[in-house]
Amino acid sequence: MNMITGKVWNFGANIDTDIIIAARYLNSSDPEHLAKYVMEDADPEFPNKLQKGDIIVAGENFGCGSSREHAPIALKAAGVAAVVAPSFARIFYRNAFNMGLPIFELPESLEIKEGETISIDLDKGLVINDTTNKTYEFTAIPDFMQELIASGGLINYAKAEMKDKN
Repeated sequence: MNMITGKVWNFGANIDTDIIIAARYLNSSDPEHLAKYVMEDADPEFPNKLQKGDIIVAGENFGCGSSREHAPIALKAAGVAAVVAPSFARIFYRNAFNMGLPIFELPESLEIKEGETISIDLDKGLVINDTTNKTYEFTAIPDFMQELIASGGLINYAKAEMKDKN
């Protein structure tokens, strides 16, 4: 079974890419550098509180703003296992898959509270709140996008495709 389980951190609606990783840190595209500052402008202590495998649950339009790929890179490098929100900005949606960051559209995401533990069953298309025992169905992810996540992102996917052709 393909499952992601982690502790929830809540953020509101319209979290833009400048909140995810502030422009002042974009002098480097090194994932480890960016990870140190992820979500810092929303919560200055967040980079220290976040544990590898934790999950961000947010409001609608997560990742709006600029088209920078640094935002999903920073989240993934910081150890965020997935992001769950009712909707994502379209460019962030594509960038997340290209970078291998699993994201899930769930209209009821705000019912999930900070500190709760959730499990995301990729095979069944479910988000299970392990704390409250409530189950939700997330919006289906296209097969190709699932392949990108399974490969760890677009570059790894392309490398595997080239290897298969040789």
